[in-house]
Amino acid sequence: MNRSNLLRKIFYIGIFYLCSGIGLAQNKTATIQQKIIDWQNTPGLANASICISVSDNQTGEMLIKSEPQLSLVPASILKLVTTATALEIFGPYFRFETTLSYSGTIRNDTLFGDLQIIGGGDPTLGSKYFPEYNNFQEEWLKKIQQKNIRVIMGNLILDATIYESQTIPNTWIWEDIGNYYGAGASGISIYDNLYEIHLKSEIEAGRTTKITGIVPEIPNLDLQNEVLSSDINSDQAYVFGSPMENRRIIRGTIPKNKPDFVVKSSVPDPAALLASSFRKKLSANGIIVSGVTKYEKAKVDSSSQLSVIQSPPLRDIIRVTNYESVNLFAEHLLKHLAFQENGLGTTKDGCKFVVQFWKEKGLDMTGFFMNDGSGLSRFNAITASQMVSILNFMKTKSEYSTEFYQSLATVGNGTLTIFKNENFPNQCLHAKSGSMTRVRCYTGYLNTDSGRQLSFTVMLNNFSCSQTEAIRKIEELLVQLRKI
Repeated sequence: MNRSNLLRKIFYIGIFYLCSGIGLAQNKTATIQQKIIDWQNTPGLANASICISVSDNQTGEMLIKSEPQLSLVPASILKLVTTATALEIFGPYFRFETTLSYSGTIRNDTLFGDLQIIGGGDPTLGSKYFPEYNNFQEEWLKKIQQKNIRVIMGNLILDATIYESQTIPNTWIWEDIGNYYGAGASGISIYDNLYEIHLKSEIEAGRTTKITGIVPEIPNLDLQNEVLSSDINSDQAYVFGSPMENRRIIRGTIPKNKPDFVVKSSVPDPAALLASSFRKKLSANGIIVSGVTKYEKAKVDSSSQLSVIQSPPLRDIIRVTNYESVNLFAEHLLKHLAFQENGLGTTKDGCKFVVQFWKEKGLDMTGFFMNDGSGLSRFNAITASQMVSILNFMKTKSEYSTEFYQSLATVGNGTLTIFKNENFPNQCLHAKSGSMTRVRCYTGYLNTDSGRQLSFTVMLNNFSCSQTEAIRKIEELLVQLRKI
């Protein structure tokens, strides 16, 4: 066989295998598309709303798309929209700042004026997720002592005016806002804006429990306990109460025969908690504050700054937000986007900013409704295609693609602990989950066995099967996608 015939034969063999590969991939895609259609006839999903979108990041080709593309409740996968926007606007090295300063003059060991804590919207102050940043009160105390201040002839001012005074979005439900995951974003946030209620339950079910402690101590908290012991071996207790009010009622059940069972609740007023905590530290170290605590705008003078506490870099905050699904952090990011734009952090303006930002990137935002930054509101809605378009942008066009990708959990970690490791080898899946009653969603990136990287979103609303069944169906679908 001469050289030209050999080359021609190699060429046709290559074309044959290429076409065979394409045909095989198309067959697999068609099988998955049919599986999605079949879901509509599956018990538990027959009355559900289903929205799915899958695209190839390298080619931009839409491989799978349910029709019609429905606007569905996203739950926590909405955090990826918020964190992607924040990363694009602020960059990965942005840090929040909290300032300790004073007004007036210092003479001998006395400050004739006010001591001021000026909030900068930092959600990580005292956070359990960043313990290495938790010594800020010791830093403040040290700076005061360096000025030889022993007496403060004035007030303690807490300035949280960088954000609106309303900490909770309008559309959060009553069952959520008293509990730790319903903590609102304040210009001054502290200890993840949560506290622990320690309960002791009787050996028998149906008995009244006893509160044995509150950590940290919440000033002026009025907590009514209606929690009973139960045969159910899980936390079924909920805390009810309005933001900025100290009256709380805790209802429901906890497992019986527990000497120390912890229920986590949202702090009514984070600035008040910080004020109380810092006053105690000052007093314990012999520093007297003669005045009262006031919550108002501080008098800003750079020459009177005592300390500026910086948060971890934004990339680390976003990683925790997406990896652990921290609602509080997402709400802070949303409000800070509004502050950056308008000089005041509000939920409403933050939502408007996010929608406009992605419109300017060329996305069709029709059917996208945003009412908070975390996805806790049931008034949120997004299509799978919109979610995938944002993922594509962050992967192929963003300067911070790596930081965003690394903020997503892998199987066995974060919000993906429920998936089986053997189904997604070599960390081929990076994703975010979202769940609430009758809602289960997953979105992220999937590396296929053939070397393709896919952006995907799977959204289920109003299914009647269990959450476990919904998760398994989605996991099976993702395994099939991996084999494309």
